[in-house]
Formats: sequence, structure tokens, C-alpha cells
Amino acid sequence: MENKYISHFSQNLNRDMSIRIYGSGGVPILVFPTQDAMSDNFANFGMIDTLSNYINNGQIQLFCVDTVDVETWSNVWGDKNWRANRQEKYYNYIVNEVLPYIKNINATNNLPIVTGCSLGGLHTAILFFRHPELFAGMLSLSGVYDAKFFFDGWLNSTLYENSPIDFLANIQLDHPYIDIYNHKKIILCIGQGQWEDEGRRTTAIMRDIFQQKNINAWTDFWGYDVDHDWFWWKKQILYFLPEFLKEVS
Repeated sequence: MENKYISHFSQNLNRDMSIRIYGSGGVPILVFPTQDAMSDNFANFGMIDTLSNYINNGQIQLFCVDTVDVETWSNVWGDKNWRANRQEKYYNYIVNEVLPYIKNINATNNLPIVTGCSLGGLHTAILFFRHPELFAGMLSLSGVYDAKFFFDGWLNSTLYENSPIDFLANIQLDHPYIDIYNHKKIILCIGQGQWEDEGRRTTAIMRDIFQQKNINAWTDFWGYDVDHDWFWWKKQILYFLPEFLKEVS
């Protein structure tokens, strides 16, 4: 399997960031790691091995990024305004630095799919629902979509833009993004086992918002034995990935 590690200085974040690339071509997939993790997260927990057939066959090319979660979502004692602003800078880093890099490296001219597990699912939803025109679709596994959950119920205008259940609830029915959403593949999956309570709560809210706004999205609730765990995320990604590849075949 072809893989590459790059380190680069981010102008948005004023620090070095890394990207790990797996595969030489195919549909580009932007991968967010789990909470506080870095670009080696998918490899460390066996997800690259899980997807190896797709990668080796040239069907997909993964672009796994770092996070600054320890400064933002996990920084519970930090100044909330600073944390929210830092998250917004991270968002701008992905949009203005990572996505152009993916387009330059991947030769297919396909828009990337964006995916992530756990907190990576929140990043996935933020990016996709704020900029659906930049992506072919999104797959979020065990995401929590309420930014206030990480900020003790606090919300300002910056964090609002990073809280999908808040900004989507207020989108107008005639907003042009509704039509764009409905031309993309949108899947949110959640288990109902251990450590999935907040994800289950907010996924249900997202489901209701989709219905209210006439957004065609698939919210899939798996069983009460399905925990917030890599064992299940591996099964889920293999289950859902063909749905995205059908769109570009």
C-alpha cells in the first residue's frame, strides 16, 4: 500500500500540522480522527487495514489530518471565546489549506467524501453542512452534533457556526444549500450501546431537523449492543462505503 506523510506549516493555525495519505488514487476521502488524536489515528486503530482492499485496488485515497482538539473541544478549563475562535481557525485550515492540497494531489477530479468517528463525526458534520458544495458526501459515525455539550451549555456566534444542531435548525427552507444537500450522500450512524447516549440524543435531533427541512439524509440507529468503539466503526464503514462509491462509479 502506498502511503505518505507530510508535515506543513499552517498559516491559519500558526503551527505545524501533518497529513497522512494512504493510496495512490481513487475517490478522495478526508478523514478526521477521534478526539484529541492525530493523523495516525486510523492506522493505529486498524482502520487502514480494514479498508486495505479498497485502498490497494485504487478505489479510494485517504487523507488523514491532525486535530487541535486539545486546544478546543477538550480544553474544558480554557477561555470559551478563545476555544471557539481556535476551532474556527481549524475549520478555516481545513477549508483553505487541506482541501486545496487534496485537490492538487488526487488526480480524479472527484470531490472528496468527508468522514470521522466520535468527535471526528462532529468535524465531519461542521465541514459538510457549512460547505456542501466542496464535498461529494459525508459519513459520520457516532458523532455528537451539539457544540454546547463540550462548552457547558455556552454558545456564542462563533461556536454557533460550529454546532450543527443549532445552525441547521435555523436554515431557511428556501436556502440554496438544501438543494445541494439533496444532491449529496449524507449518512449519520449511531449505536445505542455503551457511551453512545449523547450521540444518540443529538443524532435524533439531526434526524428531526432533516425531516423538518426536507433534507434527504440517512440517520441509521444500530442496536443496543452497538457501543462507541472501533470494533463497530470498522463494521459500519465497510457497510456504508459502497453507498458512496456507487455515486461515482
